[in-house]
Amino acid sequence: MDAKGHVVVDEYQNTTRRGVYAIGDVCGRALLTPVAIAAGRKLAHRLFEGKQDSRLDYHCIPTVVFSHPPIGTVGLTEDEAVAAYGRENVKIYSTSFNPLYHAVTQRKVKCVMKLVCAGKEEKVVGLHMQGMGCDEILQGFAVAIKMGATKADLDNTVAIHPTSAEELVTLR
Repeated sequence: MDAKGHVVVDEYQNTTRRGVYAIGDVCGRALLTPVAIAAGRKLAHRLFEGKQDSRLDYHCIPTVVFSHPPIGTVGLTEDEAVAAYGRENVKIYSTSFNPLYHAVTQRKVKCVMKLVCAGKEEKVVGLHMQGMGCDEILQGFAVAIKMGATKADLDNTVAIHPTSAEELVTLR
C-alpha cells in the first residue's frame, strides 16, 4: 500500500506478491470505470491468452465531467506541457464561441476549446474543452492525439460544417 492507501502495482498490474494483481480504483490511477475495464482486459490477455506484453497505457486517457455543459480533457495541460517540453516549445491554440446550435436561441452557451501543442512539429499533446458536444467530440480527437497527430494534421483535415468540432481543425 502507498501513503494514500492504494495498492501499489507495476505497469502490468502486478502487486509485490507473486500471482496477486490489482486493477481499478484500488490502484489510485485514472479512477474511471472504462480504465478499470481496459486494465482488466489487458490483464486477462496477458494471463490467459499468452500476450506477455499486454498492459494498459495510462498516457492520454480522455476524461469527461458530464455536467451541463460537459467538460472534457485528454493529454497534458498547458502547465504539464511546459514542464515537459519547456515554455519556448509549447504553443497554445484556443477559441471561445457560441455554437451554431444556439444561433437563433435566446440562450447563448459558450463553447471553449484549448489545444496544447509541443515541439517544432507542433505535436498535439493536449486538448481541453467545455461545451455542448465536447463529450462526443473528445473521443475521436483522443485517438488522433494518442496516434501522434500534429497541428498540421488537424489543419489538413476538412471540417464538418456546421459543427463545434470544426473549430478544432480551423484553429489559427
